[in-house]
Amino acid sequence: MPKQARSRVTRRHLLDAAITCLAEHGWAGSTVAVVAERAGVSRGAAQHHFRTREDLFTAAVEFMAEERSAALPELLRESTGTGSPAGSGRAAVVEALVDLYTGPMFRAALQLWVAASHEEQLRPRVARLEARLGRETHRMAVQLLGADESVPGVRETVQGFLDMARGLGLANVLTDDTARRARVVAQWTRILDATLG
Repeated sequence: MPKQARSRVTRRHLLDAAITCLAEHGWAGSTVAVVAERAGVSRGAAQHHFRTREDLFTAAVEFMAEERSAALPELLRESTGTGSPAGSGRAAVVEALVDLYTGPMFRAALQLWVAASHEEQLRPRVARLEARLGRETHRMAVQLLGADESVPGVRETVQGFLDMARGLGLANVLTDDTARRARVVAQWTRILDATLG
């Protein structure tokens, strides 16, 4: 395998391992050495790709969020058999968007947010990252839900839905919230259907 391709593979392994470590061990238990070991590379190789711990973990959260965002429209096409958000397709969109906030990627991002609230050098980077990912998630939700934001109240309804989805993700961190989440998601699907038409 050419050197450049090996470098890309190593970087990908490090990013995957960083997300897993953050989700499982939190910020305090996730060091560059722990991530490198989990990725099966040397600490020196990890530091070649990412100069600091902050570089590694912010890049990992950003990369995984972008990957999930890119994959979401295709997953929805497969699950609904259509690109249309209406009817059962909208229910699939609502579920998929809520799922963004209930997996390991969200747990990792949550650990990064908590660390950023206490670490000055991390805070501005995470704040910028979160603002950008928030805008992108909102834009993607508007598109996938077929929302017309020129209609009064639609923008706020979509944002309220995304805020609720984040709240469901937080509730799921400590306990399995599957049954209650299903009822809330069904209700939000009805609200979005009524608001978005």
